[in-house]
This record gives sequence, C-alpha cells and structure tokens, in this order.
Amino acid sequence: MPKVAFYTLGCKVNFYDTEAIWQLFKNEGYEQVDFEQSAADVYLINTCTVTNTGDKKSRQIIRRAVRRNPDAIVAVTGCYAQTSPAEILDIPGVDLVIGTQDREKIIPYVKEIQDQRKPINAVRNIMKTREFEELDVPDFADHTRAFLKIQEGCNNFCTFCIIPWSRGLSRSREPQSVVKQARQLVAAGYKEIVLTGIHTGGYGDDLENYRLADLLWELDKVEGLGRIRISSIEASQIDERMLEVLKGSAKMCRHFHIPLQAGSNEVLKRMRRKYTIEEFEQKIAMIRKFMPDVAITTDVIVGFPGETDELFREGFEAIKRIGFSEMHVFPYSKRTGTPAARMEDQVDEEVKHARVHELIDLSEQMQLAYAEQFVGQVLDVIPENDEKGTSGDGLVTGFSDNYLQVRFPGTSALTGKICRVKLTKADINTSEGELVRVLDKATEALA
Repeated sequence: MPKVAFYTLGCKVNFYDTEAIWQLFKNEGYEQVDFEQSAADVYLINTCTVTNTGDKKSRQIIRRAVRRNPDAIVAVTGCYAQTSPAEILDIPGVDLVIGTQDREKIIPYVKEIQDQRKPINAVRNIMKTREFEELDVPDFADHTRAFLKIQEGCNNFCTFCIIPWSRGLSRSREPQSVVKQARQLVAAGYKEIVLTGIHTGGYGDDLENYRLADLLWELDKVEGLGRIRISSIEASQIDERMLEVLKGSAKMCRHFHIPLQAGSNEVLKRMRRKYTIEEFEQKIAMIRKFMPDVAITTDVIVGFPGETDELFREGFEAIKRIGFSEMHVFPYSKRTGTPAARMEDQVDEEVKHARVHELIDLSEQMQLAYAEQFVGQVLDVIPENDEKGTSGDGLVTGFSDNYLQVRFPGTSALTGKICRVKLTKADINTSEGELVRVLDKATEALA
C-alpha cells in the first residue's frame, strides 16, 4: 500500500484543504503516515505565505521532506506555492507545485511524475479564477465540530495582506452543495458545523441575490444539526438580514469572531479597512442587542507602520470600551509585496513587543470577566476530549455555544454529544462545571 505524509502550515482553511486532499489519496488506496516518523512515497506540504517567516518555514519543511526520502515525490501546495512557484521548484527534490486551485488534479499529476519523473509547475493565475473549488471533507479526526468550507478568496486588499494575491478574489460555494455536505456531516455524527473560508462573511458576493444570511436560514432547516458557528466575519458584513438570523435561529452559536485589527481610525485608514472605530462599535452594540451574552472575539495587529504611542493608547481605550471576550494579538510583521511593507514610520520591534504584552494582559482580564458572568448558569457544551482528574475520575472538556472552554466530570461516551453543564468556576482558559443532563437520551445512561 503506497504511503502519503502531510505537513500543514498556516490557517484553519489550510488544514481543511489538507484534509480534503487526504480524501483524494485515501480514495486511491494510500495509507497516511506521520510526516516525522515514517518514510512516505509522497510528501505533500501545504504552505503559508501570510508573513515572510511563513515562506521561510515552508522552505524548511520542504527540504526536510526531501531529506526524509530522496526517492519520494514531494508535492507543494498552498499560498506560498501560489505566489512563488519558481522559488519552490528551485529547491532540489521538489516534483510538483500546485497553488490554491486545481487540487483535485493532484492524483493525476502524481501518476504522471511516477511515470516520467519530470517536475511539474501546475500553478495558474489565481486572479482569473472565478469558480469555487469543491473539495469535500466527509469525516474528521474527531466527532465534535466539523469544518465546512463555503468560500474562497478575498476582495479587500488590506495594505498589510498578501492573501488576495495567493487565494484570488472571493468565490462562493453553491448553496445546494453547502447544504448537501452539511446533511452528510450530520449523518456522520457531527452536532456542530463551523462555516469557514478565507473571507467567510463575503459569502454570496459573487452570487445573485443570495448572501450568507440566506445560507444560514437554509442550514437552520437541516434536521439533526445542533449548532452553526461562523469562523470569522467582518463588521461591515453584519447587516439587518444577518441580525434577523441571530434573533430567529436557535442553532446560531452565541459567538462571533470579528477582526478589529486596530482601535484607531488613523491606523484603520492606513490599513485600508472598510470601517471606522465608531462604525465597528455600533455593529457590536447591534449584535449584543439581538443576541444578549454573545461572545465577541477579535484580532488586533500591534505596531502597524505609523502607530504612535498616542494612537496605540487611543486604540487600547477603544478596545477596553468595546469589551471583547478574547483577543488574538499579533505584532505587525512586514510582508514583502504589500503596501504596508513600503510605508515609512515602521515601529521598533521592542515597542511592538511591549504593546503586545499590554494587550494580552487586557485580553486575559476581559476573558475572565466574560466567563464570570456565567457562573451558576447552565450552558450547552459539546465535549471534545477526555482526561483523568487528580482523583483519578474521568473529566471531559469542550466548548459552549458562546465559546467558553469548560471541563467537567464525565466519560468519553459524552464526546460529540450536547451536554447541559452548570458552570461552577470561571477561569481565563478553562472554566469548570458539573453535568446537569445529556440532550442525547441514548447516551445519558453512560455519563
């Protein structure tokens, strides 16, 4: 049986794409082996190019694969492959470079290389691509949350971001295809589906009179589906129709990841973001009105070119005022080829480092304050893993619909089931609770 090994760098969309590519190899009779532990016949590296460091790391992993088995076929895909195919093919031992489209052709390309042993550059101009590439993932490693890719590409062209050039313009998956796979995932045992994409909230930008809100209503009708979560959405994409879904659908999770990136209007303008801090705050207030107790998580870039101490302080106060349940904080990193990399007034690395730590401290304060609101309340939690407690008793851990990670006594039989859990202790990372009941009656006796 031929063997294939994968290495994935970067975002959740890349991990989804790798899972989908694995299905293609699986259907051809391949066995998947560990990238580091076993020699494989084919190595596939799914690369990232969001930063210059991503490029460097991708090259390191490619060379590692060549060393693992010089006779193996080494295939490279993903964002770095899309933007720099010639650079990758210059690495001795690389056989195939395929970008962020046409991944369904990987198996035929591998067979061609096996026959002729000639390197292939299969990358084409992604900016001319208008079709969504359908790559299904019918099953994941665990039976808790299933990721469902509904969108590809981005039309925003923020000054710090290379992604539109590596992923192309926004392309949406056909609604009937999304609903069909959602039903398949529910039939496979999944209770929660996470809708994902490069710019997920842009779903429908290329469809006629059909937007993300329409898709959410369709998914709301899928029998057996317990929870729908959106991986990320822009503030500008939350309109009245979306708010009506939040209010009317019992399946929508009380959690939204809405990237802020900066709390200062001057910095937002330099980033070429499509909102002001006032508009962002207004959208958050509207969401909270329609969905009380909602968890709002966000991304913030620290030390963007031109961010003075005064502008950082202005952003810090805006972030405190908005009050997120968690922040992902990143120091600005130059990306060659983007307008921001050519901007003057680059911020000193030590200054960035100090600001990052200040915002992480604020994030932890906000995380704890948000979790403390729910002590004594009963939440719906889907356990994802189990462990032994200090007393030797079994413990399970999972996420509530409002994205609190909760640990409580239970067995692995609860994995993937919707459990009603009373929160007894709040914590920054993992809160504690006690099982009230299992909504899946067949499992209740096993708790």
